[in-house]
Amino acid sequence: MIVPKLQEIASALASGSIIPYIGPGVLSLEPENCHVPATPEDLVKLLTSKVSVPHKIRNNLTAAAQFIENFKHRKSVVSLMTDAYTPSVTPNVLHQFLASLSKRPLLIVDTWYDDAMSKALTGNANWGQIQGVSQSEHYGTWVNYFDAQGNETETIEADAWSVVLYKPLGAITPARNFIISDSDFVEVLTEIDIQTPIPPRVQELRAGAHFLFMGCRFNNQLTRTYARQVMKRSTEKHWAVIDGPLTRMEKKFLAEQNITQIDMPLAEFVEWLNVNKSEQALAA
Repeated sequence: MIVPKLQEIASALASGSIIPYIGPGVLSLEPENCHVPATPEDLVKLLTSKVSVPHKIRNNLTAAAQFIENFKHRKSVVSLMTDAYTPSVTPNVLHQFLASLSKRPLLIVDTWYDDAMSKALTGNANWGQIQGVSQSEHYGTWVNYFDAQGNETETIEADAWSVVLYKPLGAITPARNFIISDSDFVEVLTEIDIQTPIPPRVQELRAGAHFLFMGCRFNNQLTRTYARQVMKRSTEKHWAVIDGPLTRMEKKFLAEQNITQIDMPLAEFVEWLNVNKSEQALAA
């Protein structure tokens, strides 16, 4: 039954021991307010509508981006991604919920390129972003740090932030950082097993925490690898809100990582989150 699983999440939320980990599926909650590609399929379709790529890689996001980078230059990839994600995305009910969490310090992991989560956090006085950056543009640097005003800052500043937004694949704001092509991922994956690309502050905040995955699927190697490495050395109990049947590899991954599936639509789960929050407030 799903109720005991929700009760576990409610307890973890009450104790402040959950790290939200969100993916592109979060944007599907309010599609009318989303004017950017909200899935890898939508994104590759957009990129290949602007630049012709070989038929065999037309549906492969990272390979298509690599082809554009090789034959049109890296600047073309950045320009296309900028055009794709510049349109406004209004923070939806889940973004607003996450921004209102009272745990401090709070770590939120967001694995898509939009800026909705950062917009939701603008009301917080003390927060910042840590973004993954491409080695082709920032050789020798794995992440950049940005304060609440969007100014690039030093690593040590992140230690004082009450909310840390970690964007491992980069984001449109404030500096148009994108990990998107095959070569981008090869560079990261070469080092990620020894945790080099994972920021020290993220490594600190995940200790003793549970992860709650929302809007994520684990049906390709990249999403599984990133989740596995970001979760490393946290607790041994996590949850993923995934509606419907899992693929064979998703089942295997969830079992290996001790991630419990919450088999319900994300919209229903978010409604439950808000109801639970209200009940907690009344009980306080």
